[in-house]
Formats: sequence, C-alpha cells, structure tokens
Amino acid sequence: MIRVLFVCLGNICRSPMAEAIFRDLIQKADLGEKIEVDSGGTGSWHTGEAPHSGTRDILDKQKISYEGMRARQVSKKDWDDFNYIIAMDDQNIKDLHHIESSNANNVVAKLMDFVDNPKETNVPDPYFTGDFDYTYELVSQGCSNLLSYIRDKHNI
Repeated sequence: MIRVLFVCLGNICRSPMAEAIFRDLIQKADLGEKIEVDSGGTGSWHTGEAPHSGTRDILDKQKISYEGMRARQVSKKDWDDFNYIIAMDDQNIKDLHHIESSNANNVVAKLMDFVDNPKETNVPDPYFTGDFDYTYELVSQGCSNLLSYIRDKHNI
C-alpha cells in the first residue's frame, strides 16, 4: 500500500482540499486498494475541526466528498506511516524538518514540485488570501500530476 500525507499549516484549508481531491482521483482510477491518503497540519490550532467553510464550498461545487475529515497535527510517527509527505509551501517543509529530519524511505516534497513550470512554487494559503478557487486550481493540478508520478514510479 502506498500512503500519501498532505501537509499545510493548520490542516483546514489546503491539505484537506488536497486529501479530498486526491481521494477522488484515486477512486475514479480504481486505485483505492493500492493508495491511501490523509492530511495533517504542522500546527495544532485547529485539531479536531472540519475543513474550512471555503474549502467545503469549493469541494461541494466540484462534487468532491470531504466526509469524516478532521484536522490533526503531523507527528514523528507519520514518517513511519507514509511513503509521500507532500507539503503546500516552503514554510511547511521547514516545519516538517523540525518534526523529523529525514527518513530514506520517504519522499518529502512540495505539491508544486510535481508540476512542470508551475504558476506558483508554493500553494498560497486561502485562509489568508481568501482565494479558494485559485488554491483549488493549483491543488487539483498538483494532485493530478502527483498521482501520475506515483502510478509511473510504482507501476500501478
């Protein structure tokens, strides 16, 4: 089983959006038996909360489920549990390295690293920008490319 963890600051906007989109892509590709997905935040402020209303609204528009999703904080154990730890921005990467320095068995990267010539190298946080549509556009592209990368790398 290939396991993917999406990470942002509070786990209520970008990373649950990525989790929901990626889960939807996995289901449509009939890969649910081969790939699992989760999300977490580097901070604990929103632990236990549902995704932000802006994230829920854009996912509802796209008919993508976020059922049962609750914010949680990333922990050292995640390095043992996940093959791919995918952050939304440079600060998330720095924060992740403070939690756990490295593990040769993980890929720790930014979502936009999987996009050729991305519009942005970091996914802007809509909690601060208010632009959930733009975040959705970037996250969708990144998730699609990440899934292609994983399928190619693991021959699935």
